[in-house]
Amino acid sequence: MLRPGAVLAKRLFDVAVASVALVLLAPLLLALTVAVWIESPGNPIFVQERLGQFGRPFRLYKLRTMVLGAEQRRHEVEHLNESTWPLFKARSDPRVTRVGRFLRAASLDEFPQLVNVLTGDMSIVGPRPRLPAEFKDVMQRPDIVRRLTAKPGLAGVWQVSGRAHNDFEEALELDLFYIDHWSFRFDLELVARTFWVVLNAHGAY
Repeated sequence: MLRPGAVLAKRLFDVAVASVALVLLAPLLLALTVAVWIESPGNPIFVQERLGQFGRPFRLYKLRTMVLGAEQRRHEVEHLNESTWPLFKARSDPRVTRVGRFLRAASLDEFPQLVNVLTGDMSIVGPRPRLPAEFKDVMQRPDIVRRLTAKPGLAGVWQVSGRAHNDFEEALELDLFYIDHWSFRFDLELVARTFWVVLNAHGAY
């Protein structure tokens, strides 16, 4: 775990970056929100429970990239899964809208998570926020317990190391690598590399 001084400094960095980003990106976020609603009427913001620091659940916000009710139709597309259990990744998921595919390719659907950063549930950089079901049967594993000591992040090692193509154990190793090697320099490097990955749309489904 980080020392108290490092925790405070990282939090101040998170608040500063998220605040500035939300102000600068507000017009774009509004336009994307409208685009999502026009193609698929309904709430354009997707809210989902994820595991936060120390395993505490929180409500994660994203721009909706699928049709309404997509989670209830998961059983219809299980055969398309290209990852290993308990993760689910499918390039040809028919539940994803046209606007949603664009948002995912450019990682624009994750903009609302800046709000999660401001509320303190997430950090600008950290392990990927996971679904409770993904850790349900392994919560007592020592490596999972250690992994949950860090706040989940908007950017991270997973995003510059294959992103959606990592399986469960590979993703876990990347998360632990970040936790064991954290520094502000490392955070800044990951933010810069994440921008490059996003601009080139590498690894997104």
